[in-house]
Amino acid sequence: MLDIAVTGGAGFIGSNLVAKLCALGHRVIVVDDFSTGLAKNLEGLDCKVANISILDRDKLKEAFSGANYIFHLAAVGSVPRSIVFPEVAFKVNAYGTLNVLEVAREIGAPVLFSSSSSVYGFNQELPKNERMWTLPISPYAASKLAAESLVVSYIHSYAMKNLVLRFFNVFGPKQRSDHDYAAVIPKWIKRCIEGSSLEVFGDGSSSRDFTYVDFVVNVMIDAMNRQVSYETPVNVATGHSVTLNELVEELRKSFIDLQVTKSPNRLGDVLHSSNNPLLLRELFPKIDEVPFSNGILRTIEWTREQMLSSK
Repeated sequence: MLDIAVTGGAGFIGSNLVAKLCALGHRVIVVDDFSTGLAKNLEGLDCKVANISILDRDKLKEAFSGANYIFHLAAVGSVPRSIVFPEVAFKVNAYGTLNVLEVAREIGAPVLFSSSSSVYGFNQELPKNERMWTLPISPYAASKLAAESLVVSYIHSYAMKNLVLRFFNVFGPKQRSDHDYAAVIPKWIKRCIEGSSLEVFGDGSSSRDFTYVDFVVNVMIDAMNRQVSYETPVNVATGHSVTLNELVEELRKSFIDLQVTKSPNRLGDVLHSSNNPLLLRELFPKIDEVPFSNGILRTIEWTREQMLSSK
């Protein structure tokens, strides 16, 4: 049994991680300011909660006291949100990460940091691998690249056993669909259930390496258990790219009458994303992926249950 801190633990990926950690018997403290995370995501979980910002280093130090391991997922997410509020995104995502690292260094705890495939930005070569150059095209991506650089630098400067994982379009239960910057899968599933049309940006040919949340959580826990540390960020995606048009057809299997409208591409959006999972498989050979269609069905079922319970 370990004492584990999870920043952003009331968010989508964080709360799924916390649920698994609690089920495994670990003592967990969630650090979240609830700016985007939801208290209901933690209902029924045997964990402590510290309602603080990662920008407050003193309170962060108090919350992390005694932690054996730190999962750092807290962030101001979303490319469109960062374009509207660039300073907020950079301050939380970059400087907040520095705070996490400094406290972790003081208490001697490794940090696993969640970064984003958006850091590749203008690099259009596919599939992506960890040795490729990065050139962010949004403030969000730039802030994530700055943060992951800090995390890696602490490996070399202070011999910390840190790990950076670059997530590729994670989806699944507990992902929010109720705000302007919601990701495409939860937003579209909600609209399908409501009987509304789906808004496709561009011609629908843009693609993403969608990754089901259970796979991501299992990779993170395996990294903690085996104290995996690596000299570069590690991409976390299975290498199966799906276009928006293909996503529409996948949803049409469950919602036969769904309708689609087209809109122009959004500023800052990367058109295509796909991972070469060679390094991921080398470091985490025992983690089984979840087929995309299975993940979609599980997410639809969870969303239906939530929408029914809220009526």
